[in-house]
Amino acid sequence: MIGNPFKRYRIDRLFFGSFALLVTLVIITIIWISYSLTSRELATTASTNQQKLLNELNNEITSRMVTIEQISLSKSRDDSLLSLLSGDNDEDEFIRYQQFKEVKQSLASLTNSMPLIEGIDVFMNDPGYGDSVSYIQFLDLKEASRQYWAEDIKRNDFAWSDEYKRASFKGEISVISFVRTILYNNKRIGYLVIHLKSELLGQVLIGHSTGEVSRIMLDMSGQPILQIGNVPDAETWADLKAKMDGPSGVFRIEAGNGTSASLFVYARNINSKWTLVEITPWSEITKGSVKLAKVIAVIGALSVLLTLIITMLLSMQFTKPIKKLVGAMNRYSVDGENLKLPDDYRNEFGYLFSGYRKQNERIEQLVQSLRERHELQKKAEMEALQANINPHFLYNTLDQLNWIAITNHQEEISRILELMGRMFRIGLSNGNTFITVKEEIEHLSCYLEIQQIRYKGALQFFIDSPESIQLLYIPKMILQPFVENAVVHGFHNRSNGTVRIRIKQSEGKLVIEIEDDGQGYQPARTPKRKTGGYGIRNVRERIFAHFGGDYVVELKSREEGGTHVGVTLPVLYTIP
Repeated sequence: MIGNPFKRYRIDRLFFGSFALLVTLVIITIIWISYSLTSRELATTASTNQQKLLNELNNEITSRMVTIEQISLSKSRDDSLLSLLSGDNDEDEFIRYQQFKEVKQSLASLTNSMPLIEGIDVFMNDPGYGDSVSYIQFLDLKEASRQYWAEDIKRNDFAWSDEYKRASFKGEISVISFVRTILYNNKRIGYLVIHLKSELLGQVLIGHSTGEVSRIMLDMSGQPILQIGNVPDAETWADLKAKMDGPSGVFRIEAGNGTSASLFVYARNINSKWTLVEITPWSEITKGSVKLAKVIAVIGALSVLLTLIITMLLSMQFTKPIKKLVGAMNRYSVDGENLKLPDDYRNEFGYLFSGYRKQNERIEQLVQSLRERHELQKKAEMEALQANINPHFLYNTLDQLNWIAITNHQEEISRILELMGRMFRIGLSNGNTFITVKEEIEHLSCYLEIQQIRYKGALQFFIDSPESIQLLYIPKMILQPFVENAVVHGFHNRSNGTVRIRIKQSEGKLVIEIEDDGQGYQPARTPKRKTGGYGIRNVRERIFAHFGGDYVVELKSREEGGTHVGVTLPVLYTIP
């Protein structure tokens, strides 16, 4: 949560930051508004000019491609070509050879007269003659199904292919092919394929444009057949194609998938079946806007610099008395020589200085009071130490009692005294509040063994604790009240009983379970003795004091009889 900045940061920095931020926001707003307005106007002007240019280029390309269609139509009806492909003169090889030469010469003349044509292929049955290094190729009709344009011609009598690499005697050449089916007596007898140089068509598509240009020529189905520059991939193009509504239009392509924002303009003439598309990077269109924004940014930077100078002079007057006050506070010492604050301020700073002087007087009085209390406390601690019982005296007394019991052949009393000595040693623990799980288990074992002696072996107990857990630390004597409660209350007026203790790790916590098969947990009937009431409450209070409310003690009756106690503690590898 962000609080009041005047409570967290230095005043001089707040002055600098506030004024600089205000001027910066104003400059940014001006830059953004000017950039938005000018870039929008430039985009509108650019799209209008681009559509006009695309229409002009479309007319030029259309005239050339329509010429190719008309030539192919004329050639497909040529008598010599029809006679050659239909096989009317198959019986006379000489006549057939003459027809072949005539057709080849006619097509070669056409190719030579039009630089746009790269070559012509004629697909026919039993081509017979051919020249592998000629621009005119006579190919077997069976090979047509394996050509690049094979799928396009299936739907129409003629079709345009898109740009592809064609193998020729000069190597691979990029071409666009126009394919027309040759019919004779309503029967397909071959194909006439005119290959156009895509390089020359690309030059027409570029026009007189300078710089990097990205343009695409689309057929009537909206599929690209010729493209120059950086064009979108197939997936992106499918999305763009869906946005093309009508013969002409313009929209912006947002940045994404590694591409920058662009202006998308498309146009198609009324008498044309081709659509031209131009994609211009948005940065190219908004160059003028960017220059204007840079000029405004420079002016803004100078304004921010001037503002900082003014705010520096103002902030010095505000921060000078505050720095004096902070310096006096940092060097303050009760018994040392302290800095004197000026007394000529009559405004809010004067009130601060006066309040600080009064506060120092109260501090000196409080320190004197604490010194007196400290002396009294030290005196009380010495008296308490003198009155404290020496633990060695207790151990020696138990040892003497043990020897008396051994001398009188009181083995049970001797064992009880020995166990009590071990319990006292663990209970004192050199004054430590935390002991290991192993020591806590030893303390419980001693207590339960004493109870076994008391109940003549009718009490049984089982402790399940992995060795890895026994090295962890827990508050000392935290389990003894629950075990004692189980023995005193659970087995009251009974001849036998069982206590089970399980210690394990679960979900990052130390889980301790104590179960007995006694009378069960009855809070309303349980007398508040030291072990049954106050002892358990003391354990809960100690756990809460050490670890907070995330770790609890739960007591409940078991369905099969007896009481279940659950204690959750944190996993401690060292003494906290």
